[in-house]
Amino acid sequence: MYNFEFEKPSTTADAVAALADEDASALGGGQTLLPTMKQRLASPSKVVSLTGISEMQGVCMGDDGSVCIGGATTHAAVAAGASAYPALAALAGGIGDPAVRARGTVGGSLANNDPAACYPAGALGSGATIVTNAREIAADDYFQGMFTTALDEGEIITEVRFPVPEAANYQKFEQPASRFALVGVYVAKYADGVRVAVTGASEEGVHRWTAAEEALSANFSADAVPAAPGADGMIADLHGTAEYRAHLVAVLTKRAVAAAS
Repeated sequence: MYNFEFEKPSTTADAVAALADEDASALGGGQTLLPTMKQRLASPSKVVSLTGISEMQGVCMGDDGSVCIGGATTHAAVAAGASAYPALAALAGGIGDPAVRARGTVGGSLANNDPAACYPAGALGSGATIVTNAREIAADDYFQGMFTTALDEGEIITEVRFPVPEAANYQKFEQPASRFALVGVYVAKYADGVRVAVTGASEEGVHRWTAAEEALSANFSADAVPAAPGADGMIADLHGTAEYRAHLVAVLTKRAVAAAS
């Protein structure tokens, strides 16, 4: 490691002010930033911890019935506290291992937008709203590709609002070593239709499978899930071919629908 300044503000306003400094980086649970710093893939001159901001922690119900989760809330706290949205609580409880769940945060996961992370699928599949210190961003507009989001420099996620669906389920085929999703599929059924979000499979990062959404909106049944999407644009690496990942997308979508039903 190398020398850097460390700040732990107690309010969102103080955090935003600290992040205005050149080469400052926000620190959520540190599950991504700290390893990259150790490997010298990132070298911020200032690290601003968001873990001391009480207004960014906790799970509650919004006036519109959404589950509202503070950006600095840990995965473990979501797993324990989001009982009004069981599929989301189960997703949080299946991330990594107990140590990761005790430190990793919702806001950190969504800000990093790892192409194999679970929370992006949950947020996009739920049609969530990402609330920052400056604005509100619909999930459909927030995710913009691998490790790329709509966040501006110095903008931080203060809250995420998840509309509660009629039925939902998340299915993940884990990469055994990392416990990231080799492929993960989040299915959520709402009164106005079904949303299907896929993580881990595509070079574009988390995305919606519109063909499945159309079929399932007409008939919410595992039998209605269409054939696997094409392999074009799917990730191919030592863990699985593009064709294998495309096949898993269809298999996991069927499992999610069956479980949600």
